[in-house]
Amino acid sequence: MKLRDAALMLRTALDEAERMGVQVCVTIVDATAWPVTFARMDGVPLGVIDVSHKKARTAALFHMDSAEFAKVAHPNGEAYALEATNGGLTSFGGGVVIRNAKGAILGGIGVSGASTEDDISIARLAATTVRD
Repeated sequence: MKLRDAALMLRTALDEAERMGVQVCVTIVDATAWPVTFARMDGVPLGVIDVSHKKARTAALFHMDSAEFAKVAHPNGEAYALEATNGGLTSFGGGVVIRNAKGAILGGIGVSGASTEDDISIARLAATTVRD
């Protein structure tokens, strides 16, 4: 993942959150789940920093949005407790896989701090800005 793409996604996510009137944290990781960029808007509870990071890591490491990951990682799911692996993941929405135009996975974006639906919406919008 190129830093310019990550910076554009970050700016898009922050602008959308501001437009919606919500405060969020945004984490963008590369395909190996290492951080590329991060931002915390003013007024966001500190606990959502870690949540945004885990959402992004979940999407990148398992090649699926964190909302989809929740379908297999819940107590009656086929992979219950999977979120306790890989240094901690999360099984609720707001983590989105970042793909290029050819479908290759570049990483993940995690948005946390608003409602789950708003987190997902912001992350999906930002992920569409990838150029390469």
